[in-house]
Amino acid sequence: MSMIIGGQNDGSKAAGATAGDLIKDSNTQNFMQDVIEPSRTTPVIVDFWAPWCGPCKQLGPALEKVVKQANGKVRMVKINVDENQQLAAQMRIQSIPAVYAFVNGQPVDGFMGALPESQLKQFVDKLGGQGSMAEEIEAAVAEGRAALEAQDIETAAQIFAQVLQVDREHVGAIAGLARCQIAMGDLENAQATLALVPPAKANDPDVLSVKASLELALNPVDVSEIGTLKAQIEKNPDDFQARLDLSILLNGANERAEATDQLIYIIRKMRSWNEEAARKQLVKFFEAWGPKDEFTLAGRRKLSSVLFS
Repeated sequence: MSMIIGGQNDGSKAAGATAGDLIKDSNTQNFMQDVIEPSRTTPVIVDFWAPWCGPCKQLGPALEKVVKQANGKVRMVKINVDENQQLAAQMRIQSIPAVYAFVNGQPVDGFMGALPESQLKQFVDKLGGQGSMAEEIEAAVAEGRAALEAQDIETAAQIFAQVLQVDREHVGAIAGLARCQIAMGDLENAQATLALVPPAKANDPDVLSVKASLELALNPVDVSEIGTLKAQIEKNPDDFQARLDLSILLNGANERAEATDQLIYIIRKMRSWNEEAARKQLVKFFEAWGPKDEFTLAGRRKLSSVLFS
């Protein structure tokens, strides 16, 4: 039987000791780091309770016992609704005890009221199986990224596509597949793949990086002008527009280090030129290359040394 939220706090606490990260108390402020992020690799059970709630005192210890018996296949987080009323409202908690299960950042199951231990075990066992799937998905994405780095584009694309058949909104798989499609010159399908990105993940660094790469691929450059622009710069080193144009051509020719240096020269001499066009272009390059790319890391160091010297 569940109990409607409301009533007096008698000062008592729900029974059951925490076991490190396996079972812990949390709050609104730490919900993301205690529930959402961990659930991407291990299912997280969230128990919404209150000190005055009798059924909560029955459910809490029983649920903790079953979670401990699962040997790490699931985690448990306890939320006191009296102290976290805004979170309870967001989760639309109307009666307690209320239990939600999170997998891959999303609530996937739940129940209200104090269930018998046998039903709790079924709930946890079922959830633990989903955790195995989440771990398999992350392992597959890592395998796809490794194949992509090894330039085995076809294998990487197959892996990412298989992941998306299971989890259509997995941002890592979406970005990975789009990168493969760009590498294969299939820009139309790359656009279609990026359209799968959930709105809440639109600013994910990996997504922004792939979008920038696609933008560059959709607007190819004529590298035959590189020699002409270099001659212009030799005559007039402070021809900033020529350096900016040259940097774009060099990037198109995969001469990333030299492309970076052309922009760094402008920023060092006159950062404000053309509304900081050089810095903005360099940031576009970083997004396109990816945050862990060696030329991005080297370029950011150069940019920092100029901006903060």
